[in-house]
Amino acid sequence: MSGDKTGMVAEMPEDDGAALHLAGMALPDVVLRATDGTMVDLRDGGLAVVYAYPRTSPADGKALAGWDEIPGARGCTPQSCAFRDHFAELRELGVDRVFGLSTQTTEYQMEAVERLHLPFPLLSDHLLHFTSALRLPTFEAGGLVLMKRLTMIIEAGRIRHVFYPVFPPQQNAQAVIEWLRAGKAGLSTG
Repeated sequence: MSGDKTGMVAEMPEDDGAALHLAGMALPDVVLRATDGTMVDLRDGGLAVVYAYPRTSPADGKALAGWDEIPGARGCTPQSCAFRDHFAELRELGVDRVFGLSTQTTEYQMEAVERLHLPFPLLSDHLLHFTSALRLPTFEAGGLVLMKRLTMIIEAGRIRHVFYPVFPPQQNAQAVIEWLRAGKAGLSTG
């Protein structure tokens, strides 16, 4: 159990094995809309870190009914802020691109980018094409299909490493940095 900025106690999500198939997978031919106005193909470019998160709360801070009872749901803002705060360090470690990824629309995500001062774009998979193609772990809340929190290290169009489940969310960026520093080779999950 871990407290977040709201003072709520978050329960650690269970490792349900829903991401075991991802390490080593080639990325699908799916282009995602980014909050900076570009269309992003994650197969392009060098080393990328993509953290998938369920959703950011609206500016008024109202969470979905029952949100606090869903293990691993709370913590999207602290996770995004941690990647923001460690962005320069990730770049120094050879990461070419950092993205947040959710099933929210780009328009919804743009508010979070501005409010949180993110130096990287968020990607929208609101049509669930990318999520479905990779069989990313999801859950439903408030009538919405949302991604379970995970982070992928992508290189040369393949998923090199997967962090799943991610808990606590605010320590995810540091875990990625430690993994990159360790120079882990090969494909693994963890």
